[in-house]
Amino acid sequence: MSVASAFRAPLRRAVGAASTRRVGAQVRVSAFRGFSTETPPPPPKQNFGLYAGLGAGAVVVGGVAYYLLNSSSDSTTATPQVTKFVPTKADYEKVYKRISDLVDEADSYDDGSFAPVLLRLAWHSSGTYSKDTNTGGSNYATMRFEPESLHSANAGLHVARNLVEKLKSEFQWISYGDLWTLAGVCAVQEMGGPKIPWKPGRIDGFAHHATPDGRLPDAAQGAPHLRDIFYRMGFNDQEIVALSGAHAVGRCHPDRSGFDGPWTFSPVTFSNEYFKLLFNETTDYVLTQDKSFKKWAKAYADDEELWFKDFSAAFSKLLELGVPLDQLQPEPWIMGNA
Repeated sequence: MSVASAFRAPLRRAVGAASTRRVGAQVRVSAFRGFSTETPPPPPKQNFGLYAGLGAGAVVVGGVAYYLLNSSSDSTTATPQVTKFVPTKADYEKVYKRISDLVDEADSYDDGSFAPVLLRLAWHSSGTYSKDTNTGGSNYATMRFEPESLHSANAGLHVARNLVEKLKSEFQWISYGDLWTLAGVCAVQEMGGPKIPWKPGRIDGFAHHATPDGRLPDAAQGAPHLRDIFYRMGFNDQEIVALSGAHAVGRCHPDRSGFDGPWTFSPVTFSNEYFKLLFNETTDYVLTQDKSFKKWAKAYADDEELWFKDFSAAFSKLLELGVPLDQLQPEPWIMGNA
């Protein structure tokens, strides 16, 4: 089951066919070449400290050093010259801009925007973290590998992964973890949501870093299960409810969650509509039945500004799960201002 499914079933009746499809944005045509996602074979045995050390050594003020081989044009023999490229905020802004361009190229996909599925990619690639074992999270972008890419909770996310692969061929210096989480930031902001503080510095890992199935919420279970899942990541009840409000955007697909249709009447607009629907409809939904959850859900239904503030903090925290602090840019950036 997907994270989306875990919060949603009773709302199907509330929103059903009432949503109107947004007119797709004008499709932009961009040329790209293929880029292989294959990584070198892993070493004989896992050494987390080695990889963390290598990753930290390759990061300079939050940017991963990218090395290019240059050769002299006036020589018949190429002489390799190592050029260290340390991306700046301006470089990441260029990536953000390209993501924002892709968001509106959806045309007939869902409601004319790729933003919701990009948000889901960022969420699911980060929400596998366990503070008990310090495994999972966004650092290694392990959804590139089977069997994690085939987990039922990740059904349909090949759409988002294939979409941003176009950008990986344009900006080869950026790690998949940084690219996916930046895409989530862009998705929230371009749908009218709050600004999300973001730090670069994630590194790409190997297949043996992939996480086991079952680390994302299961729709068949209730409040105790949700707490088990989110507490494992280090979140509290308030943050659980704040993050759940992202279900204001996007829609369900029968081949992914077993349900069909949008969650709210405006599936590509970031708003507190999700919380309002919870209290305007008669449901047995977990956020309205659990006393602690209900308190925060009601607060967010009444005050969108409060929810924006709390969601921004919780989502920024989610995107950094599993990333060693010495890898990340010291101070967060607000992207999309270029």
